[in-house]
Amino acid sequence: MTRPTARGTGLAVTSVALLATGLAGGWPLPRALGAAGLLAVLGALLAGARRVRVSVSRDVYPDRVGRGRPAFAQLRVRNAGSRRQSPFTAGDRVGAGTREVRVRALPPGTESVQHYELPTEVRGRHQVGPLTLERRDPLGLGRVRLTTGDTATLWVHPTVRPVRLPVGGHPRHHHEGVTTELSPHGSHDLRDVREYVPGDEVRHLHWRATARTGRLMVRDFVDPEQPRLTVVLDTRCPPGPLFEEAVDVAASLLAAAAAAGQRCRLVTSGGVDVATPSGPQAVRRLLDELCVLTAGAPPDAPLLPESRDRGGILTVVATGAPDLAPVAAVRLRYASTVAVVLGSSAPPAGAIRVLLAPDAVTALRRWTEVVAS
Repeated sequence: MTRPTARGTGLAVTSVALLATGLAGGWPLPRALGAAGLLAVLGALLAGARRVRVSVSRDVYPDRVGRGRPAFAQLRVRNAGSRRQSPFTAGDRVGAGTREVRVRALPPGTESVQHYELPTEVRGRHQVGPLTLERRDPLGLGRVRLTTGDTATLWVHPTVRPVRLPVGGHPRHHHEGVTTELSPHGSHDLRDVREYVPGDEVRHLHWRATARTGRLMVRDFVDPEQPRLTVVLDTRCPPGPLFEEAVDVAASLLAAAAAAGQRCRLVTSGGVDVATPSGPQAVRRLLDELCVLTAGAPPDAPLLPESRDRGGILTVVATGAPDLAPVAAVRLRYASTVAVVLGSSAPPAGAIRVLLAPDAVTALRRWTEVVAS
């Protein structure tokens, strides 16, 4: 539907006033000017009555980038009709903003390809599109708008910085490494021969030990402990630059651990609890979770959820001056426990190792010096 612009509305109001004045006073010049202005506005509205009929396709590459890294969109506008399409202005929605694109005149069966850079300064999952097409008459008195085309998603991940881990990858042999009561069972690695308990696999019966002891004995197969990292991100804080630095610290640690072959777990005070294996898919899943993570969890939310997770490295990332007493209470479950606190000038009380830093770069450097040394 064609609508008048501000210029067109002003001209229409002025023309009506001139026409009324000319008719009331019997003056031909105001009547002529008023009639001409109204005809110009009417002609602009009729000229824009023919809608913009084009097909739109969009590609975003890459669809996942770190904050501040370049990302681009390729926009294809095709005139599939039998009539020439006059030039128009297209506004492509990008997150909360709009990117303006000028599309040239399109003869039948042709297309216009536009490339432009997308903003990636804000972490999050941003929608790109739909396209808002706008065409105006030469005098700028009327305009027609049409929303068309599909949408694409741009994932802006937190910034991942290099960091060195204390261990990487899995042991060379299955029999290397210690075991605990939480170690996964059922592998081909024989750890012990023990007395049978209801529920054990009958196929694991050790007949020689059974004959020797007079009791049913079974082989106990257990995997050794594998390197793993648990990162707890405190989201009980207001959003802001300091929270973004904390997210960057968590992302850097988890991405490095998952890429190095370690199992990872991301926990937040807002209820997020994601456990992943290692590999590129694990890195992608963890970064996607951190991409949409928001601050502002309830202040009374627990910092650490109830968990039987043990072993590996526990790293708590927080801002301000959090209460780390819950971390100190569970530190014996883990081989190493570290708290990274951003934006605090004095170490919080607690019997755990606390690393103070003003930003993510300093925090990761100190984490490497203390934990990975």
